[in-house]
Amino acid sequence: MESEQDPPKGGEPEGPEVEDEPDHFSSGGSIEYQDPETTKPRPPTPAELRARKKFAKKQEEIEKARQEAEAKRRRQKRILMGSAAAVGVVGVVAGLGYWALSAPSVTAQCVQEDPNGQPVIVPDSYCTGHTAGLNGFFFFGGHQYRYYYGSSGSVGSRPIGGSTTLPKGATVTTKSGTSIQRGGLGGRLGGGSKGGGGS
Repeated sequence: MESEQDPPKGGEPEGPEVEDEPDHFSSGGSIEYQDPETTKPRPPTPAELRARKKFAKKQEEIEKARQEAEAKRRRQKRILMGSAAAVGVVGVVAGLGYWALSAPSVTAQCVQEDPNGQPVIVPDSYCTGHTAGLNGFFFFGGHQYRYYYGSSGSVGSRPIGGSTTLPKGATVTTKSGTSIQRGGLGGRLGGGSKGGGGS
């Protein structure tokens, strides 16, 4: 009778079966590496070709629109610059014309200083037709005379207001109508000149 402790005959001791582990695990697929120098690219599909043509056409349209917009902007800039220049010239001409037409008129009176050094109005003929000397004085008949500009009063009286300084840009005439200076563009000095100092 065999003992319960004796191993069964003809066999190895019983125990959990141990499977032999494989040396490596096999994978379900494989990896292939492409060499960029020898690999030929896949030709594009018809759909890819259509997409490329559509993209190229769209880029051409965008570039054409950009060029047209740039050309239009340049044309508008030239037109605006030309208009501004024309308006500027017209404005300058109009302004100068208005200035010439609206130049102030000033009356000049010939005066002579009395023994006290005070000016007295004398006839215009003492100043008209003579060349002004130093400080705007006219020398005639051994006496000196000068113009008062913008004054009023009669011959033999002292001038009221005015100045011995010739006003710039004004039309200056004597009471007898002799033009001394023409106002505006091309203004010139006639029978008188700029005097020095005030009264």
